[in-house]
Amino acid sequence: MEFSSDTKDAGERHAGAEGLLGSVMTSVKAYIRDNGLQVGDELPSEGAFAEQTGTSRTIVREAYRSLAALTLIDIGNGRRARVAAPKADVLAMITDHAVHTNQATIQQIFDVRRTIERRTVALAALRRSDREAAEIYALAEAMQRDFYEPQKVMEHDIAFHEAIGSASKNPMFSLIVGSFHVVTRHTWPIGWASRGSNETRQESIDGHFAIAQAIANGDPARGEAAMVEHFDLTVKALLAAGVY
Repeated sequence: MEFSSDTKDAGERHAGAEGLLGSVMTSVKAYIRDNGLQVGDELPSEGAFAEQTGTSRTIVREAYRSLAALTLIDIGNGRRARVAAPKADVLAMITDHAVHTNQATIQQIFDVRRTIERRTVALAALRRSDREAAEIYALAEAMQRDFYEPQKVMEHDIAFHEAIGSASKNPMFSLIVGSFHVVTRHTWPIGWASRGSNETRQESIDGHFAIAQAIANGDPARGEAAMVEHFDLTVKALLAAGVY
C-alpha cells in the first residue's frame, strides 16, 4: 500500500508531536524530582512550563492530562496542577487489560497475589495498629454475617485484603494489592459458585478468620500459613470451574 505525501507528512507531524509530548512529560517528572515536590505541592502553570521547556501551552496541557491519567499529578478547573499520590486503579486497569487480551492468565495473577500477600500478611501481623487489627477482624465478621448475600461477601473480601495491605505499612504492597479488585470482581463469583456447598464456602470464611486472628495475635508465621492455605483453596475452586 502506498501513501500520499500529505498522509506521510501528517504521520511525521503526529510522530513528532508524540515525541514532544513524551519529552514534556519527562520534563514534568524531572521538575517534581529535582525540586523535591511532595504530594499536594503545586506545579508551574501551563504557560510557565511551556516557557521553561520552549514548547506550546497545548503540548504542556496534554502532558499534564496524560500524567493526571496516570495519577501522577492532579488537575482541576481553575487551579494549578498538583503532585498526586499514585492510585491502584491505573495498575488495576493494566492487569485487567493483560488478562482480557490473553497476555496473562487468571492463574498467573493468583500466583503473583499468593506471593505478595503472603509477605503482606506477615508485615501486617508485625506492624498493624490495634485499630487496623480490629478493622480486619470486623471485615471477616461481616463476611460471616452476610454469608447468604454473595455480592456483599465479595465486597467485604476485597476490603479485607486491602486492609491487610494498608496494615503492612508498605505503600507499594498496598498499591499492588489494591490493584487486584477488578480481576477479583470477575473471578470471585465463579470461585464462590464452584465451591458448591455452604460447607465448602464456610471454609473460605473460616480462612479469613484465621488470617485475621493471626494478625490480631501478632503471629506472622501463622498469618503466612493461613494466607497460603486460603489462596490454595481459591485456586482449587477456580480450576474446578475451568478458570486457568
